[in-house]
Amino acid sequence: MRQLFAFCILILSVMQVEASSSKDIVEEMVSIADIKINGDRPWDIQVNDERFYNRVLKDRSLGFGESYMENAWDAEALDVCIYRILMADLEHNFKPTWPHVWAYLKAKLFNRQNRSGSIQVINQHYQLGNDLYQNMLDPLMTYSCGYWKNAKNLTEAQVAKYDLIARKLGFKKGMRILDIGCGWGGFAKYASEQYGVDVVAITLSENQAVYAKEVCKDLSVEIRVQDYRDLNEKFDRIIEIGMFEHVGAKNYRIFMEIVHRCLNDNGMVMLHTIGGNQSKITGDPWVDKYIFRGGQLPSIAQIGTSIEGLFIMEDWHNFSVDYDKTLMAWFHNFDNNWDKIKQNYPLHFYRMWKYYLLSCAGAFRARDIQLWQVVLSKGGVLGGYETVR
Repeated sequence: MRQLFAFCILILSVMQVEASSSKDIVEEMVSIADIKINGDRPWDIQVNDERFYNRVLKDRSLGFGESYMENAWDAEALDVCIYRILMADLEHNFKPTWPHVWAYLKAKLFNRQNRSGSIQVINQHYQLGNDLYQNMLDPLMTYSCGYWKNAKNLTEAQVAKYDLIARKLGFKKGMRILDIGCGWGGFAKYASEQYGVDVVAITLSENQAVYAKEVCKDLSVEIRVQDYRDLNEKFDRIIEIGMFEHVGAKNYRIFMEIVHRCLNDNGMVMLHTIGGNQSKITGDPWVDKYIFRGGQLPSIAQIGTSIEGLFIMEDWHNFSVDYDKTLMAWFHNFDNNWDKIKQNYPLHFYRMWKYYLLSCAGAFRARDIQLWQVVLSKGGVLGGYETVR
């Protein structure tokens, strides 16, 4: 009872403080990142709807993204705006006072605003029309980070990435390769044509499978619509390119056990995955709701735990800044070609997709998230593994 009384006194004292407005608090928060509300620099936030402030305080990253989709705010250089916010680490560097806390509570508990129209969540990310990806990606339809070390454009960067994987895993003619989460078949096509390997490529997307079968016809490539958990056959090399982000923390160990079971004794594995700086079991709320449902970014610790006792880690390569370049190239393609495909998508889609691509570019630029290529061997490469870059 004493604790309850003390809590009531505390609430009453907070209510007597002249609370800051939501606008004041948001302005103070973003100023830490050198962002001004309605300023004149490309990364400054232009507010079109005053409800934006309450949305941000109430729903944080979800409200920030949704209010952008609803055109409540804008920024000429959205990627730079997100980059500055993440670099400033606002979550930890903004120290709220009691007036700030009270304003936040009001926004969280007593917000009565009505949204103008509801935004429908896309049902399946990879079941979106192939026309979107054909107008956004490179000719091989590669939906993962390119390797820009010596590349001059997106096409060169994606071919360089494919070749980097093949060289890291020591592809030789006649090897049997498993590609888990094969996308539209770009890697399977490249590996079969350039290295003479036999590829089994699996996906859960019917759209991707149909496209990949056409791309890889007349090659030693088998495209399957299959879950990785149903695999029980042997391969010389196993790769996943941008698929591990969909496995989920509860399944990391299961995934590795299946890969271990399917790998020949002298085989190697490549993980090409986005990674997080901290171990988490949930993703960003906005990304989870609108882009990748259930997606999770593994940490170094989580990957390490999942391979313990199964694999030897031979090489760990981080080239996350290359994803910034890749995403910016995708956005420019998407933006330039939007008029060709816009009739096939709902009105909110352009701003949703723009926010997705440019916010992710800003996140990689700020080193908030990483891109790793991890080479694993089943029993250790005899004589040692030779690092390839």
